[in-house]
Amino acid sequence: MKNQANLPAVKNIVLVHGAFADGSGYKSLYQSLTQQGYTVTIVQNPLTSLADDVTATRVALDAQDGPAILAGHSWGGAVITQAGNHPNVAGLVYIAAFQPDNNESALQWFQSMQPAPENGVLPPNEKGIVYYDKARYHAGFCADLSEEDAAFMYASQGAFYAECFVTPITDAAWRNKPTYGIVATDDKSIHPDIQRNMYKRSNTRVTEIKGSHAVYISQPQKVAAVIVEAAQEASL
Repeated sequence: MKNQANLPAVKNIVLVHGAFADGSGYKSLYQSLTQQGYTVTIVQNPLTSLADDVTATRVALDAQDGPAILAGHSWGGAVITQAGNHPNVAGLVYIAAFQPDNNESALQWFQSMQPAPENGVLPPNEKGIVYYDKARYHAGFCADLSEEDAAFMYASQGAFYAECFVTPITDAAWRNKPTYGIVATDDKSIHPDIQRNMYKRSNTRVTEIKGSHAVYISQPQKVAAVIVEAAQEASL
């Protein structure tokens, strides 16, 4: 690990997970970033509403001892869009993530293109919870991981409430913060062209990485490199 005196000015990273997953998926990304001297906090979203997830993220940001890069995967992109105006946020990184604008919801973007045949997002049940079809989870969410890892991810995911998906953004942080985006080119959960369309609209600096929707697990070093770039440029 780097000597503390050699750390960049922006040394804190806050990671926000998405739907149909939890914070444990960030382990390899955490290891890559901490080995480079960064302090990493992983938010465990309740996935009960946009407001609840934003609150959990702001609690983590409140605890930072200085500026931080805020990164979100998938649904976590909507969360960081709303939470990212926190004064401790020096930049945003979207990892195969939704990036709505004001008065837009994640669902609007999800529906903007025909889903891939492998996509397994099911309609909400009678309790308003959205699940991912177990039979399609591996192919649709994390095809470049082992069956064993996919099974663990499926077992450890949180219950995702449909209210999250339909709630519009009211204060899009990417309008005011340096913003980076990762397109997962083999993504079957959020079509890569949806990612490209969102990022192009917002003038996000884009990096394309070959990987599934779980690119943050299958390609942690490449994802870490984008986050480090954001941290280094925010330090200038």
